[in-house]
Parts: sequence; C-alpha cells; structure tokens
Amino acid sequence: MKITFTNRAIEKLKLKIDDNSQKILKLKYDTEGCGCVVSGVSALWLVESKEDDDVEIKTNFVTITVEKSKQLFFDEEMTIDIVETANCFMLKSPNQILNPRMMFIEKSGATT
Repeated sequence: MKITFTNRAIEKLKLKIDDNSQKILKLKYDTEGCGCVVSGVSALWLVESKEDDDVEIKTNFVTITVEKSKQLFFDEEMTIDIVETANCFMLKSPNQILNPRMMFIEKSGATT
C-alpha cells in the first residue's frame, strides 16, 4: 500500500500533530454505527499507541498505521488531500474518491 500526502494536507496536519509528536497517525476504517463492515468510512485518527493488528505504512510525510484486517477496504495507491471549503481531508486513489470529507479525530486512551 502506498499513501501520499499532498503539500496542502501536510501543512494542515503539521498544525494538528506538532504538539502531539508522541502520538501516531492512523488511517482508520471506522464501522461504528454503520450497520455492516462493508459500509465503513475512512478517517484520520491521532492515537496514543499502535494496536496489535496495526501495520505501519511509510509515506512522504509521517509513518501511519492501518489495521491489517481492514486493508482490503482501501486501494493500493492513495492520496490524502484537503478540501479547504469543507475544512476536512479527502482520501482518493487513481480510480475513485474513497472519502470526499474525511474527518481528523484526536483520540485519547483506547483507539477502538
């Protein structure tokens, strides 16, 4: 899996994670409240620690984690950008937009 951050996304994320340098950026496939695992939604989480099922993905910005069991819901090559007008992030691939309004959530304590 290859994940690239745009320069605009990097600038926005630096503001959010500079004060939390000990935390880990996670690309989460969140299924809570979705009713079905295939109806999940991707989000960027800032978490305190890596979980057992997490794998590390090196990017052009920071290493992020993704749940190994949820990798099949993502494309092999993805870009994280920002949507200035909506003040959120966008997850896209060459084939599709996976989430046009991806949230950034700072988690404390447990990450699930």
